[in-house]
Amino acid sequence: MAIWTMVPDKIEEEETQVAKKFGVFGATLITFFLAEMGDKTQIATVAMAAYYAAPLMVVIGSTLGMLIADVHAVFVGDKLASKMPMKPVSSIAAAILALLGIATLLGAGSKLGF
Repeated sequence: MAIWTMVPDKIEEEETQVAKKFGVFGATLITFFLAEMGDKTQIATVAMAAYYAAPLMVVIGSTLGMLIADVHAVFVGDKLASKMPMKPVSSIAAAILALLGIATLLGAGSKLGF
């Protein structure tokens, strides 16, 4: 992950067109949906919708919960991304990931039961 973090992202033409057509929120909504299809949140939502008698309310609740958790991060991230140099941010993130990986290999957390 540390090495992958150092590889710069390439915004493809299709992603740029989606952002122009739907705006930041719409592009994030579409991308988030496609990237997270089948993750544990969606599996939990399907299980709860099957269990409870009001599946529409479960889906609405799950969607609102994800929006509450993520929308502010998207807008703040959009504002900060244009003001922060990505190279140092990527380097710091890569260094943290490398340190965490080395710590894991050396057994960090094993005494805590992880």
